Amino acid sequence: MSIYVALLAGCVLTMILGKFVLAELRKLKAGQEIRQDGPTWHNSKAGTPTMGGIAFILGSGIVTFACGWQQMLAGDFVHLYVYLFALIFGLIGFVDDYRKVRQHQNEGLTAKQKFVLQLLAAVVFLCLMRYEGLLTNDLYIPFANVTVTVNWVVYLAFAAFVIVGCVNAVNLTDGIDGLASSVTGVVMAFFMITAIIWKFTTLGIFSAALCGSLWGFYMLYNHHPAKCFMGDTGSLFLGGAVAALAFAFDMPLVLILVGIIYILETLSDIIQVGYFKATHGKRFFKMAPLHHHLERCGWSEVKIVSVFVCITFVFCVLAYYGIRGRYL
Repeated sequence: MSIYVALLAGCVLTMILGKFVLAELRKLKAGQEIRQDGPTWHNSKAGTPTMGGIAFILGSGIVTFACGWQQMLAGDFVHLYVYLFALIFGLIGFVDDYRKVRQHQNEGLTAKQKFVLQLLAAVVFLCLMRYEGLLTNDLYIPFANVTVTVNWVVYLAFAAFVIVGCVNAVNLTDGIDGLASSVTGVVMAFFMITAIIWKFTTLGIFSAALCGSLWGFYMLYNHHPAKCFMGDTGSLFLGGAVAALAFAFDMPLVLILVGIIYILETLSDIIQVGYFKATHGKRFFKMAPLHHHLERCGWSEVKIVSVFVCITFVFCVLAYYGIRGRYL
């Protein structure tokens, strides 16, 4: 019951908090700066309040603490670890956003600064989960329903790479109105339903709280035309949450399926850069990442979001069939 309460409460609370957050962002004139090398048709979005991710970060956090209080009293803190880990990434994003707002340009922390901070956070989280007995070094392979034991140091390096990659892939996906929030809302629904089936109540509470919060944020503030952007504050938090849940469930390879859109977006960017360098100036896509290419092909933002959400849903269903034997 607490999971369903968390789902509803997260949605309602984020809708309410969003009004206050949006008002404060407008007072601070925390408007989005549009990249000079970005799509010219996005110039009309300049000045739209950013850092709106604060709303669902607060909403999901309050609900996670409230609905998971009994579990914490019983000594189960896994949902707290996952939330705090995601929050660290959200704070990194907040610093990045704040510097952009203060300097009035679309550049905040350097790539090196963000990478070091993200890598450090990932290693600390993984070591904490390992210390608490919540993470093994057995790599579960979906569909095959087998686990492969990996040396802990090797597993740590692999896991840190996956986390940092996942976080930045979600960040890259946040390029048009409502895309990252809606796609990740489906991913959170996958983790929530999986937690219900496997009776992982604490993880279910966090997943449900964030799922509800994301849909509340999307429906009221982030769908096209967006009243507010989540900013790096929100997208890095979401990336941290998705990655942390995959490891908390002890099945990180599930990210290949549930995170298919994040992967496609990232691959399109990598292919574009690689092809550009190899051909001395030619482009493989009309524009990268993938959602901008589709915009150039005439797709509306609403169509892109709808298609990407449907693809994510299908792959989440496929993922469940791939991992359903994990704890049987």
